[in-house]
Amino acid sequence: MQQPQKIIIADDHPLFRQALMTVLATKFAGVELFQANSVAELDQLLDTLDNVDLLLLDLNIPKAHGFNTLINIRNCYPQMGVIVVSGQEDPETICRSINYGAAGFVPKSTPVEEMMTAIATVLNGEQWLPEGVDGVNPVAENSMESKIISLSPRQHRILMMFADGMLNKQIAHELGLSEATIKAHASAIFLKLGVHTRTQAVIAMNQLQLENTSLSALADQ
Repeated sequence: MQQPQKIIIADDHPLFRQALMTVLATKFAGVELFQANSVAELDQLLDTLDNVDLLLLDLNIPKAHGFNTLINIRNCYPQMGVIVVSGQEDPETICRSINYGAAGFVPKSTPVEEMMTAIATVLNGEQWLPEGVDGVNPVAENSMESKIISLSPRQHRILMMFADGMLNKQIAHELGLSEATIKAHASAIFLKLGVHTRTQAVIAMNQLQLENTSLSALADQ
């Protein structure tokens, strides 16, 4: 017997989440729906659930760091489809979302029926782009974007923790590792990115932000 499809909605707007869940429950018989309003809740769901079919991801969900959560999720869960559902509909955001691993991009202004068609298309293993978007430009080789994408899932997660201002001791506790291991990962991250400090690494990571992030509270370690 085929297992019901599992879909996660990761968005920090409760009304949008609830409306989308209601429509999905009507359009996709037997679907199992889950919701997260932050990256922390999304991580918990992904750690708990097996064989999630689709993630509907808002790039502005708290602690997402722009495109970085998308990249990390695609590295950790390559078999799971991801559709970016965003209020930002500019061509650059759309193209970068696809470059970083999204199978589709749905502007929040999209009519409901078209949104459901997009979801069904991605669930069937195909790509979905908004009308008028023909294709994307590949990430340039040896660019900072390509270097960040090349990080392992653990390295990328640690880099995001650096961006949150977490200390090595805090990161070690969170990941169940020693401080020495975190320092070793940090050295590997710096080497891959061609930087020497935490601040430089986070500045590099911020090239994948949707908006500028203040680094005033970040201290080198």
